Amino acid sequence: MRFGSHLSVAGGVANAVRSAIELELDCVQVFTANQRQWAPRAPSKEEIDDWFVALREAGWDDPDDCRTVSHNSYLVNLASPDHDARKRSIAAQRTELERCEALAIRRCVMHPGAHLGAVPPRVRAPERPQACTDDEQGGIDRLVESLDSLHDETRGFKVVTCLENTAGPGTALGYDLRQLAMVRERVKRPERIGYCFDTCHATAAGYDMSTDAGAASTLAIMKSLLSPDRVLVFHLNDSKGACGTRLDRHEHIGDGVCGAACFRVLLREPAFEKRPGILETPKEGSFKGKPWDRENVRRLRALSKPARTSARVGR
Repeated sequence: MRFGSHLSVAGGVANAVRSAIELELDCVQVFTANQRQWAPRAPSKEEIDDWFVALREAGWDDPDDCRTVSHNSYLVNLASPDHDARKRSIAAQRTELERCEALAIRRCVMHPGAHLGAVPPRVRAPERPQACTDDEQGGIDRLVESLDSLHDETRGFKVVTCLENTAGPGTALGYDLRQLAMVRERVKRPERIGYCFDTCHATAAGYDMSTDAGAASTLAIMKSLLSPDRVLVFHLNDSKGACGTRLDRHEHIGDGVCGAACFRVLLREPAFEKRPGILETPKEGSFKGKPWDRENVRRLRALSKPARTSARVGR
């Protein structure tokens, strides 16, 4: 797996690429615009040109090598039952995909959204009944309809929307990997849909990956439901919250409850060798005088090596 981080685009999107190279990362994730505004300023022509200069400097100028990933706005909810809110979300997501095309970003990570109905029983995802609740099914129906509309409006685009598994707080969809699979099975253009697997979210949703057996079991579930060739991005985050708590709180690698096995099993999976593995761990402070991103990548690289050469991770 290739290791990167979500980095700031302050001062221009190209700065994220240059920061990634300074940190000796293999890839980077960005917000292409302000993620907390419905109508953010798009990158200017000069900023886009500089982005491509930075990519060439980094040796990342082949877009199909997928060294760059976008994360969409947190405001977007394509599963909303409110017609006007969903229409607004579709428009915002269409604009996001247009920015990705302008920047030659081939992967756009997106949360599936929330159905905003009754909160489902808090059961660990692998142990819940096969069937969705009526409200969950309604949310999935609306999400599929929204994606189909987006795909009709963006014919010919090369960017793939990667649905991210969630921790499952409130009425969020996607805490059960089966729900993500249902969406891709039902959209009219499944080639436009991939997946992003977040280790913190999986743990919080109830997939216990803290042991070799648990991690192998979750990997098998993922492969069965999502297909390895469609899991296109990974978010490599440890978890502050215990397994099944639905608490979405990211922690430094080795300092949370995910367990070393969680990362070992994923990172050594041959099918994911060139996938972008993105850190979304805290940036504040430093570890022994060096940036946390640099230390977290060191820990991931140690865990990705065969057992006899693996180094200790964590504090």
